[in-house]
Amino acid sequence: MASDPVPSKGASTKGQASDERALRTRHGEPLSIGPLRREEESDLFELFAEIVDSGDGFPHEAPLTDEGFEATWIHPVSITVAARVGSELAGAYYLKPNFVGRAAHIANAGYVVARGRWRQGIGRHLVEDSTWRAPHLGFDAIQFNLVFSSNPARALYEELGWVVVGCIPRAVGGEDCFVYWRSVP
Repeated sequence: MASDPVPSKGASTKGQASDERALRTRHGEPLSIGPLRREEESDLFELFAEIVDSGDGFPHEAPLTDEGFEATWIHPVSITVAARVGSELAGAYYLKPNFVGRAAHIANAGYVVARGRWRQGIGRHLVEDSTWRAPHLGFDAIQFNLVFSSNPARALYEELGWVVVGCIPRAVGGEDCFVYWRSVP
């Protein structure tokens, strides 16, 4: 995890996983996406704790603990990436090996967007950014292990090339969850 991201290289398809990328929200606000800075970890904890408390999208038990946060977002994560509107943390995602050993080329990812920033295109930018960064980190595919059937992001995942490769009936609170997979360039 970088504390000082590399200066912006725009939306280039070349570069490094540590690059800061300059984009715009659906409303035209400047949006930067780049590695989470150490000083943003507490903001990400708060954002993720809200999601855990609501029961949306992640199977964690509320209240979120420091250990649960670190195991999901900090260690053993290959990269945690933040979306920022000005100095505000608007969202984030992580990439980490989904499996060990010979299957470590398949990443796992998780995404969060602050409630006040929903429907501004930030989630799309984060998902697209993860497919851009993944190959720079040695991954050739991304798999989501538990996508709740009620998750509205499912349509976005499918639009961006993910396919359902399995269903886990009644996985969390009686709700079916899906396993999604796609290769990345």
